[in-house]
Amino acid sequence: MNYRHAFHAGNFADVVKHIILTRILAYLMRKDAAFRVIDTHAGVGLYDLLGDEAGRTGEWREGIGRLMAADLPEPAATLVAPYLAAVTAQNGDDQLRYYPGSPFIARHMLRDQDRLMALELHPTDAEALRQNFEGDIQTRVTQLDGWAAMGTHLPPKEKRGLVLVDPPFEIKGEFERMVQALVKAHARWPGGTYAFWYPIKDPKDVQAYVKGLRATGIDKILRLELTIRAPSIPPRLHGTGMVVVNPPYVLEDEMRTLLPKLTGLLADEGRGRFHIEWIRGES
Repeated sequence: MNYRHAFHAGNFADVVKHIILTRILAYLMRKDAAFRVIDTHAGVGLYDLLGDEAGRTGEWREGIGRLMAADLPEPAATLVAPYLAAVTAQNGDDQLRYYPGSPFIARHMLRDQDRLMALELHPTDAEALRQNFEGDIQTRVTQLDGWAAMGTHLPPKEKRGLVLVDPPFEIKGEFERMVQALVKAHARWPGGTYAFWYPIKDPKDVQAYVKGLRATGIDKILRLELTIRAPSIPPRLHGTGMVVVNPPYVLEDEMRTLLPKLTGLLADEGRGRFHIEWIRGES
């Protein structure tokens, strides 16, 4: 499948993915020590929801559109507040036109001592990303295959931080590449936090991915999923998943609070499900 960010900006998968991102960053911010975020497939960074790509699909209306209009109870409201603040920062309180991708969301949360490395291989997208961060001394934009960074850019000098891997799934074998990339990266930086996003389309692909992760022998791998409808034939996108390696110790409990609320809000009526599982490690 082709999952170019621009066509799906702000959809249900982005909402879940980016809330998880903000919860990881919020935990990293509990300590004063600097951290680095490495975004391996950063896209252009900011998306016009009424533009050609996102406007053509309109998927954001059933994603960030629903969440912005919702009145979540506590403590869920507090947990999503950093994410919504990052979205509001690009729009204002009374409108929704622009959606921040992962590099913009991460940058919104960085403190003065923290750094962002945003990588993008597509030349047009990389140039747009560079322009979006022009003059920002805390952000480094590089046109580079994000998979290569899993070896050459680790560990960061801060020795704290997050590697976000959010590939477009334009070619076959991305699930296998994520497993291989994790093994390579973890060998260089075993203490880092890694978040791998994946689309849920064919359950067999996800099952093979989980089996591959379990076989790595790497501990502390948390699997978080939300589906908005049942699988179909032929397969179509019906869910979103995130595998987090070395997750914050609070993340599992936070997701047990949030995922039921998000499932009820984002899924087709009565057809959504969520799944939280330790592939390896804690339980």
